[in-house]
Amino acid sequence: MQMPDKQLSDEQSREIAATVREELARRRISRQALAEQAKLSISTLEKALGGSRPFTLATTVRLEQALGVSLRKGADAPVAVPGNGHGDIAPDHLGAYSRRSMLWMEGAYVTLRPSFGDKDAIFAYRTEIAWDAINSHFEFREADREDAAYTQYGEVSVPNQSGHIYLITNRHGQVRLITISRPTIAGEMYGIITTLLAGRGSLLTPIAAPIAYVPMARIASPTFGRVLAGDANYQLYKSHLQKITDEPFAVFLPG
Repeated sequence: MQMPDKQLSDEQSREIAATVREELARRRISRQALAEQAKLSISTLEKALGGSRPFTLATTVRLEQALGVSLRKGADAPVAVPGNGHGDIAPDHLGAYSRRSMLWMEGAYVTLRPSFGDKDAIFAYRTEIAWDAINSHFEFREADREDAAYTQYGEVSVPNQSGHIYLITNRHGQVRLITISRPTIAGEMYGIITTLLAGRGSLLTPIAAPIAYVPMARIASPTFGRVLAGDANYQLYKSHLQKITDEPFAVFLPG
């Protein structure tokens, strides 16, 4: 169903622009990246943020879906209706979990996996998990990635049957899947990432690796980027990745 392209008032547009700018600064993402996530032209976004064009309802809804926050207030605010995918229950295909039952998952995590370009290095970045009020499910968003162009975001699936959590990125049918355990007593989650390794030109190769999610509060001064042996956090990070196969939280069969 096509969204009616109603223009919002100047006051609403100013409030939305201010909120969007705050979110861009907080998440450290570019306007171009947000425009791509919201499926808007960069020109449309720039004009709305600059005040030369009012926000429309359709543009605002797309930005809300991309950012996972409500931008509208008053009569135009989105209405949450429990039980139909717009309340506190996730849709069936994501496990039909309730927001309240999964509040322990909400927060920021230091995310660790082996570096794909250097076998002795660990790749670290930040992942935020938060409730998407528009689509009624938890979502994840990555930040502080050294390779910012590959920053991912997507849906969180928590089915009862498997006892695991799935972080799913699906962009135009291209899927990246992360399967992680329920949290340990200290809040860490461990598992496997399956994705595509970018090579020369358009070459993409399937790759799988261990991945760990450690609550930010558990690491005093986290290091992001490609972490080498001389870094103060290297041994700590390595111990988290080692735990995945030692426990084991995941099994990697020999080739």
